[in-house]
Amino acid sequence: MRSWVVTHFNRTQLGRREKKAKNKLKEKRLLQLVLHSFFSSNGSKRHQEQKTLLISEMASYEAIKNFDDDDDEDVEMALPHNQISESRSATVSPTIAQTTPLHLHINNIIEEQHIIARHQPQPQPKSPRLVSLDVFRGLTVALMILVDDAGGLIPALNHSPWNGLTLADYVMPFFLFIVGVSLALTYKKLSCGVDASRKASLRALKLLVLGLFLQGGYFHRVNDLTYGVDLKQIRWMGILQRIGVAYLVAALCEIWLKSDDTVNSGPSLLRKYRYQWAVALILSFLYLCLLYGLYVPDWVYQIQTEPSSEPKTFSVKCGVRGNTGPACNAVGMIDRTILGIHHLYQRPIYARMPECSINSPNYGPLPPDAPAWCQAPFDPEGLLSSVMAIVTCLIGLHYGHIIVHFKDHRVRIIYWMIPTSCLVVFGLALDLFGMHINKVLYSLSYTCVTAGAAGILFVGIYLMVDVCGCRRMTLVLEWMGMHALMIYILAACNVFPIFLQGFYWGSPHNNILKLIGVGT
Repeated sequence: MRSWVVTHFNRTQLGRREKKAKNKLKEKRLLQLVLHSFFSSNGSKRHQEQKTLLISEMASYEAIKNFDDDDDEDVEMALPHNQISESRSATVSPTIAQTTPLHLHINNIIEEQHIIARHQPQPQPKSPRLVSLDVFRGLTVALMILVDDAGGLIPALNHSPWNGLTLADYVMPFFLFIVGVSLALTYKKLSCGVDASRKASLRALKLLVLGLFLQGGYFHRVNDLTYGVDLKQIRWMGILQRIGVAYLVAALCEIWLKSDDTVNSGPSLLRKYRYQWAVALILSFLYLCLLYGLYVPDWVYQIQTEPSSEPKTFSVKCGVRGNTGPACNAVGMIDRTILGIHHLYQRPIYARMPECSINSPNYGPLPPDAPAWCQAPFDPEGLLSSVMAIVTCLIGLHYGHIIVHFKDHRVRIIYWMIPTSCLVVFGLALDLFGMHINKVLYSLSYTCVTAGAAGILFVGIYLMVDVCGCRRMTLVLEWMGMHALMIYILAACNVFPIFLQGFYWGSPHNNILKLIGVGT
């Protein structure tokens, strides 16, 4: 009987070792499930399935472990006392190794990982986009396309030939205003000023290069499939170049020229950004000094009247100071001196004036007594006029600061409407006293009136979209605002029409656009 019991005990011990080996593998599997479940904890469906599998594995493991323990107790009860001691001493190491339950291991691992996770930096949630700003940008893009396509048919939509203000003259200031508002939202939290300055410079450089490619003369007019530009006549300035310059200056001001003052009121907001306002005032003062203080001498230019003939020379008599007419203003003189007259816009807007066109306010043949300057190149996005474009961008920056520092809708609207009203009244007063509203010169009165108009329109869109929540009717404009640059390149720069005209049959005039009634 004694030998049978010993034999049965040995067999049982062998079975126990096999079960313990299986339990170790299962414990290893459980630990892997715990670690994988913790590190992939993201609330997904797969994560929930892993947790369910882990619970079932733990339950099966505990059941097997309890069964083994009960079996061991039954065998020990059938053995003599001395053999029980021997068996326990022979298996003391495995027993000690199993004294810590598995769920304690799991809890310790989870607690350690939670401690690590608490000390790791959590990703910051992205701030929601200001929908009204996207809608405003999309509306400006739609207005730009409208005036480009219908401006020749409806004079009220086309740019003013010189003094005055039309619907088309609001497009550029609106874009610059929007750039300023966007910069305030972009740089409200800065980690490194040097890195932010480097990125802003790269963005501005991209706009400059893209502007040179699109408006420098590389692409020729619609219905002309030729391309290429003579570097002796490339146009250096343009719409994207002006936006790039204004963006860069405003971005550097926002990065470096703001104090650490706490903002809790209107005066404290002005104190925090007083250096940016100082830059705007200095630029305005510099513009006025150059516009009214520089002496403009007589100048000459040449144009090619016919392809096979010699260039014809025209002489423009000036010798004045402070003139704001088409021929003798300081804006054109600076561009001719620095950029070169051959690098300016070759189709001047003042050629639509009554003095230069019998079809005014549209382009047309010259009158018999047309002055000499009617065909002279003039760039509407010149160097001196771009100085005031920077001021428009800085004004938009102030409107963005109000969004950043004040969260109440009523407070925002009040702080927006105060400068808006002042700008409009001041601009109209300047025009009344002789400093005329002029888009080509980008006069101070033009800057104030258009920036104030941008503020009024922005407040109206903000009330409708962000306060009242009327987004459904503006979804198209919102999409256009989020893809403004792409739409500008394809539509306003005629890239898409020129691309379609490249597919024709027989003759380049038989193209897709003519088939649908767009081409000529």
